[in-house]
Amino acid sequence: MKFSLITLLQKWKIGQLVSTSSGTVIGGNASNGSEVSGYFGIPYAKPPIGDLRFAPPQKFEGRGTINATSFGASCPISSAFGPLNNPNYTNANLTTVGKLLVPVLEQEGDVFSEDCLTLNVWTKPQVGEKKKAVMVWIVGGGWTTGTTNNVYGNSGEHLADEGDVIVVSMNYRLNIFGFPGMPDHPNNLALLDHRLAVEWVRENIAGFGGDPSRIILFGQSAGAEAVDFYSYAWTKDPIIKGLIPQSGSTGLRAYPKEKSAAAWYNVTSTLGCGDSSSNSSLVLECMRHQTTQDIQKAIPLETRVGGSAAFWPTVDETVVFSDYSALAAAGKFIKVPLLTGNTDNEAGFFKAIGIIFGVGEPDTFWDQFNLATFVCPSATRANFSIAAHLPTWRYRYFGSFPNLQIETNPDTYHSSELSLLFDNLPPAGIPGIPPPTEFEGQWGTYIRRAWTTFAKDPEKGLERFGWPRWNPERPTLIRLGYGNRTGPNEALPQLYDRCD
Repeated sequence: MKFSLITLLQKWKIGQLVSTSSGTVIGGNASNGSEVSGYFGIPYAKPPIGDLRFAPPQKFEGRGTINATSFGASCPISSAFGPLNNPNYTNANLTTVGKLLVPVLEQEGDVFSEDCLTLNVWTKPQVGEKKKAVMVWIVGGGWTTGTTNNVYGNSGEHLADEGDVIVVSMNYRLNIFGFPGMPDHPNNLALLDHRLAVEWVRENIAGFGGDPSRIILFGQSAGAEAVDFYSYAWTKDPIIKGLIPQSGSTGLRAYPKEKSAAAWYNVTSTLGCGDSSSNSSLVLECMRHQTTQDIQKAIPLETRVGGSAAFWPTVDETVVFSDYSALAAAGKFIKVPLLTGNTDNEAGFFKAIGIIFGVGEPDTFWDQFNLATFVCPSATRANFSIAAHLPTWRYRYFGSFPNLQIETNPDTYHSSELSLLFDNLPPAGIPGIPPPTEFEGQWGTYIRRAWTTFAKDPEKGLERFGWPRWNPERPTLIRLGYGNRTGPNEALPQLYDRCD
């Protein structure tokens, strides 16, 4: 069996047929510039429609042939950034890149469907390790937007090509479809989607040249929160061997049941399906007969940066818990190595979006926002990890490049590392966007090496890469892209961690 697998991989042809639990998938060349095979739009769960709308995901099993050469549909989003011709948008202090931001976040041009629970695989098994480490990516989007087929969903091609790993990404349900808020009913459906996708990877990734015993999770923003939620929810059967939460943790967003239920009944009553005094089964049945678009229109919009935020992870003490500090202090999380961190100025993104909304806050507000929402939660999570004697690394990202700036005042911002991590820079030739710098290319290569080094050996890989393990009392905060240089640049955490 071992000989047959090795022989198969040595003779690997781009996009060749792979037998999976979903069916036989046929892929193609990930792009014209590499020999990476791409398999897109593979269903990992049954379509969550009809009686499966607002229900936990059910495993998809098929025996047919799947043409996996294009991305699946995006899950329905719920976000409102305002008309793109409003004065706040057109007159804002935004660069060309910044003005392209909102259409990307609104996922203009996407095909939306509730039949969206698909995943993607990038692999290059014809070279390198015969059983490759696997990086499973969870895209962010504030639980209200997000898809695997745009700049924030990203392509795993370059990580797979340069780092000798396999990259997997998945779509998952968002807003009310992922977190409906129904009393006495499973509510954290999006997080269950993630788990089912990881189980699919464990079952099927060997056929793509992957090692099911070497899977790590990584994600950014809400994707990072999902990674951290996973680390507490699935301690009895972890599957994964490492975690990379980028700019997010469990401490950011989780609603009590009462708040989620109020949001649910707000929508159900708007649609004439009943309220908290109604029979809950009849309310659910009615909601399952509403159109996707009518449900989306009934979701209330908040006059705040980020649009709709009525449906988020909900405390159920099974998948989402009420006291993560207590769980962490008791060591009740998956015991695997951790790489975590944030950008130097996460608020840059939210300030830019605020301008579009016409919302402004003083600098002191944003300084506290950075600390409370990203910096201190990152430090706390890293400290819990080392308290459990786990290999831990923490970074702070400083890279600031002209072709990635969203405001005319250069700075980092929430998600600014993603274009380099996935080598997904703005296309050349767009008026108003300068070309990439030489240092930018060097840094992109460096961060991809760091992430894939961790993935291939979460225990010791980054030590051999030259990074010191996290210690809050010593200069072990890795400053990435600091001072226009590659390589580790260690700093004392106290320079930035002004946490009470």
